[in-house]
Amino acid sequence: MKKSLLLSLILLLTLSALGKPTGTYKIVVEGFDWGAGVNKVILQLSDTTSKVNASEYQIFASRKSATGPIADEQNKRDIVTAYVSDEQGNRIKTGKNITLVLAVSPTSPITSPIQYIRGKGNVWVDYAMTVMHTKSQQVWDTPERKIMPLVDQFDLTGKYTFSDKLTMSYASYAPKTTKEKSPLVIWLHGGGEGGTDPTIPLLGNKAANYASEGIQAIFDGAYVLSPQCPGAWMHNEKGVGTQGKDNDIYNEGLMALIKDYVKANPKIDANRIYVGGCSNGGYMALKLILLHPDYFAAGYISALAYRSEYIADADLQKIKQVPMWFVHSKDDMTTIPKLTVEPVFNRLRAAGAKNVHFTYYDHVNDITNFYGGKGFQYNGHWSWVYLHENLPRTDLDGSAVRVNGKPVTIMEWLAAQKKGK
Repeated sequence: MKKSLLLSLILLLTLSALGKPTGTYKIVVEGFDWGAGVNKVILQLSDTTSKVNASEYQIFASRKSATGPIADEQNKRDIVTAYVSDEQGNRIKTGKNITLVLAVSPTSPITSPIQYIRGKGNVWVDYAMTVMHTKSQQVWDTPERKIMPLVDQFDLTGKYTFSDKLTMSYASYAPKTTKEKSPLVIWLHGGGEGGTDPTIPLLGNKAANYASEGIQAIFDGAYVLSPQCPGAWMHNEKGVGTQGKDNDIYNEGLMALIKDYVKANPKIDANRIYVGGCSNGGYMALKLILLHPDYFAAGYISALAYRSEYIADADLQKIKQVPMWFVHSKDDMTTIPKLTVEPVFNRLRAAGAKNVHFTYYDHVNDITNFYGGKGFQYNGHWSWVYLHENLPRTDLDGSAVRVNGKPVTIMEWLAAQKKGK
């Protein structure tokens, strides 16, 4: 740690330890293309104010976990801007709270409240802040709670018990619509988001984005269901990952969960149930379609982990009528495309599938050219970055995917699919 940074940290900690004056803060956590980030902190003031100067504040953050080793345990946070806000972080002219907007980055672990730990997957860490107003030496070091704008719109209390050996948590979202029937979008997470906390899948792959105004508008309101596997979707009975060679131990219970949720929500349109996922979840999405080809209206799959060699020609014949859209990157070294998506797609087309599409990227780039910087590339496995932002719109040959002659994005295409249509 640089000397100036260390001195500032010592000053903040000393003032905090003295106990006068101190205050409370809330953190705002949002999902970004690479995962979760703490991108705002909301400070409570003792008096009303109408102005704030971001340059007068300093912030230090710490990350701790008893689960395993973590990166960047203590560091300074960079402040981008500041504004007067209400207690939820909404901008107002005069109020008793201020919001500091913080820089986040895929290459800066200190900006994330979640850490990937080998053998454990993505887990929440104990994330704490010490904020100081340099002019008054006011310190805020008492956390109040975290606000998660999209995640907070989900019901996170879902539990489904399939057997004495299997209980699954799930997050669900009900659309804000008065329509009699609405579609259901099911998202199945990757291998790093298993466990019993459904906020992890929503933030780890940015799956909460399916509740965003933009995507909800495409479907004219849609239910969203995000089941969470206690382990990994591809685990066989020995707890070893399978890419289709052996049967997994979760598909039966997962399908029961889905049917139970649909039954409990009679406003779901049974002719418009869509299943998708990434990596482990992409495997499971295709597995459910293979086992229940008449149940789903369409599939949308990123970084498919199901190996083509384990799918029989007869099974492909059974699902060739199911609309599907695959998204993958050529440099994916985890779910190697030549073993997975390439042959699966080609075999489906050869079997006569007409409404099956494949968007194939060279790399997974920072689509903003900002957070990682211009030309920044994510891990080639992360093709879901494009999927959750609704960017895929071309087929394997580069032509536009169309619905009724009109070029569409993957979510526009998905919303148009209906069983029997």
